[in-house]
Amino acid sequence: MCEVKRFVRGDIDGFFALGLDNLVMLILMSNLCQGFLGFSPELFFGTILPASAVGLAIGNVYYWRQALRLAEHENRHDVCALPYGTSILTIIAFVFLAMFPAQQMALTEGLSKEEADLVAWRAGLLACFGSGLIEFFGSFIVYKLRDFTPRAALLSTLAGIGFAFIALDFVFRSYAFPLIGLTTLGLTIIVYYGGVRLKFGLPAGLVTLFLGTAIAWGLFFAGEPSVVAKTPLQTSALGLYIPLPIVGDLWAAFEMAPRLLPVLAPLGIIHLVLSLQIIESADAAGDRYPARSSLAMNGVGTIGAALFGSPFPTSLYIGHPGWKVLGARAGYSVLNALFIGAVCLSGTASILFYFIPVEAGMAILIWIGVSMMSQAFEVTQKKHVPAVVFGIIPVVGAYGALILKHGLATAGTVAQTSFFNETVLRVMETSRTFFGTGAFAIEQGYVYTSLILSAATVFVIEKKFHYAALWFLAAAIGSATGLMHQYELAFADSVSKLDIDLNQWFWSYLTISAFLWATPLITTEKKPEHLL
Repeated sequence: MCEVKRFVRGDIDGFFALGLDNLVMLILMSNLCQGFLGFSPELFFGTILPASAVGLAIGNVYYWRQALRLAEHENRHDVCALPYGTSILTIIAFVFLAMFPAQQMALTEGLSKEEADLVAWRAGLLACFGSGLIEFFGSFIVYKLRDFTPRAALLSTLAGIGFAFIALDFVFRSYAFPLIGLTTLGLTIIVYYGGVRLKFGLPAGLVTLFLGTAIAWGLFFAGEPSVVAKTPLQTSALGLYIPLPIVGDLWAAFEMAPRLLPVLAPLGIIHLVLSLQIIESADAAGDRYPARSSLAMNGVGTIGAALFGSPFPTSLYIGHPGWKVLGARAGYSVLNALFIGAVCLSGTASILFYFIPVEAGMAILIWIGVSMMSQAFEVTQKKHVPAVVFGIIPVVGAYGALILKHGLATAGTVAQTSFFNETVLRVMETSRTFFGTGAFAIEQGYVYTSLILSAATVFVIEKKFHYAALWFLAAAIGSATGLMHQYELAFADSVSKLDIDLNQWFWSYLTISAFLWATPLITTEKKPEHLL
């Protein structure tokens, strides 16, 4: 029987990758809360960050213990804990769909900026708490999805996210800042794909982060374009922050529930399905964790974060195979909890935000994204590869919609107007340059679209046409209810629209479902070419 170690050398590399990822999320939270929404440092550093540390500690410690138990039970030393942190999806969505509209409505009603900030923060708290409830109670139902969903379908969405939203996005940034991005990416490829180790036992993640940071500051001091902060170093946020429950503020936020629920309920369900796919990804890498308890604890961490004042849910992280290949086992998870706790409870997060640019460690994130996509093809049967590709397409389409949004928003800022209107989209389509309406439609509920297209394709390949018909019937229902494809244009965004509408997507999916149901009656088996 092998001895299960609580910490191994690979946990250091895993920690730098996961810690960097979480640090990036903290930087994003800071930019949106303090920059975009204009929250005070007291609210952000004194309440939001300490509460986020509570939520992360709950999950990180649990998944650390879970990995140790699995290793002991299966007598293995290569079990990797589920990665866990704060989700970029919900950070962006909750700021722009819950907090910012609530803040603007409060200002319109004549409230002061400080009072409007309180309303916005409470809207985020309610959204976070509601998301946690959906994840917790949904865990007792959605885990059954694994029983009738092909592995290719469960992994293809993650492959697409790894490719588009992680690898591709950071590759663009690498080529924008090549001395930092390409240099660190080259080192990462050499170490992780070359199967070599750095001498003197140096962790590759730490060396990559140090190298990227050194180049960034070197460019800055040389007077060259750089990515480091240009603002003076602020030390006023340093101190000791003790997280305290904010039940009163959360209770006061419930009056906003009718307005927030239609917008945020689909996001909570998507988050739940994504978490299930992450668990399947870990299973494909050799670590089979119980889905129900893993999903439930994901929800508990989010509820804990909300109860102490964070408007941002915690989440299982995409990329388990990448962390496992890095050599991470169980210890990297608890190291992440200790690190995030230290920087959030002491205010030193503000120092790290200043000195360490995101670009310094993005090569590791690119590696994680590539590993996710590679896994989908490595563990899927060869004949099911087309299903994986079909599952990737909606995710790449959603990324294309994001690029289009950035372009329209930037053009609107320059022109001091909004280009988010049907006229602009129709002009693009008339000139055949880009079909923006299609991109925005596929963006809404792209996780569902990816899952359905991939699963249906698997069943078609297996000639189980009636099963494929049921998946397309589910797509028709999702389209008619607004879980998929339905959207409306806001001032600077396209947002999901929950509405009962028998639209063209509904009739298209329903027609395909009917074709599939009738396929055994209207087709014959195609003979292999050598028998013709």
